[in-house]
Amino acid sequence: MFDSFTALMDTPFFRTIGVMYDIFSYTAVIWGPILLVWLAQKLWLDYVRMQFIQKNFEFVLLEIKLPRIISKTPVAMELVLQTLFQSGTGNWYERWWQGKVKPWFSLEIVSIDGNVKFFIRTPVKFKKIIESHVYAQYPDIEVIEVPDYISLAPYIQEKDDWTLWGCEFGLTKADPYPIKTYVDYGLDSALTKEEQKSDPITSVIEFMGSIGRDQQIWMQILVQATGERFKTPDKWFKHHDWKTEGKQIIKDLQAKSAPAEDGGKGERATKRQQEIISAVEKSLTKIGFDCGIRALYIAKNEKFDSANIAGITGAFRQYSSQDLNGFKPTFTTGFDYPWQDFHNIRLNKKKKKIFDAYVRRSYFYAPYKKKPFVLNSEELATIYHFPGGVAETPTFTRIESRKGEPPANLPV
Repeated sequence: MFDSFTALMDTPFFRTIGVMYDIFSYTAVIWGPILLVWLAQKLWLDYVRMQFIQKNFEFVLLEIKLPRIISKTPVAMELVLQTLFQSGTGNWYERWWQGKVKPWFSLEIVSIDGNVKFFIRTPVKFKKIIESHVYAQYPDIEVIEVPDYISLAPYIQEKDDWTLWGCEFGLTKADPYPIKTYVDYGLDSALTKEEQKSDPITSVIEFMGSIGRDQQIWMQILVQATGERFKTPDKWFKHHDWKTEGKQIIKDLQAKSAPAEDGGKGERATKRQQEIISAVEKSLTKIGFDCGIRALYIAKNEKFDSANIAGITGAFRQYSSQDLNGFKPTFTTGFDYPWQDFHNIRLNKKKKKIFDAYVRRSYFYAPYKKKPFVLNSEELATIYHFPGGVAETPTFTRIESRKGEPPANLPV
């Protein structure tokens, strides 16, 4: 038996394994310190960033109460959202030693028992800036600081009686490819009559407003100014921004129709291919935001309706284009087959993580750091803006008029 084992170990396969192990061991003095430095750098950054966030970021939740009539186009919302582009991260000392990070915001649409509401979660120091820009573009809107609806969620207090399902979204193609925006839907013109408008966000509001009592849908769009996070080919440490990435995509698309003697494929560009290049070029003219989208469906056990899962995963389908970009679920709390999860152990972990990530609004930094995607200001204003009268969901509450402030010269 010992001879058989010796003969087995002397086969070419195990000899190769032995050689690889020897190389691995002998070169440990080279790759070992590099690995330790890389790991220490990651752990250190996560630690100092979390310390910086705890000390310097206090968040408030602003509820946006809409009037009966909004005559503004999503262009107004695009101007408001540009105030969220806060890109300062300081010098290397502030970034690497103090853990300074860019501020981030959360744009939220929430349905509680079918009552649909808009929220903006912001660091306290940006509250007045956001309020002033919202009022500048929408004079009849009310912006009110409110308690976080999450703290009032029955799922926290009565967890055993409630069921949770969640998902996250990503893009179907590379970031520079644009989604269908409000411009494609003809909403950039204020001359279009209200009854003739086709606002893509109304289908989201209608769906969220259709759920019944003891059901809730939470949707958050996490936003942060984008930076140089795309790896530059053939460069170990160099990175570039999404606009440089987009220019390379345009260059690759144009190369297909370039003459063969110039290094191209010599293919004749179709009209649609030219339109795609123009669409990417137009997209790059706007400012970009790193984004993450997360949604939760929470309902009492006896009221949980699995049909609403399809409604959530398809909530952004109207922004998709077959040969440009669109949204797709990238993470869900479910499993395709029962043998993938024993006694719901993995399912419960997934639910706990996505709920905690939603509560923390964590996406760009630890403890739930994810890979974001880029939306420009036009795309972001398309998936989050205040609809006009075309949205007639009964449970979508609107105010009749905004409370006016007294004149400054009123005698006391």
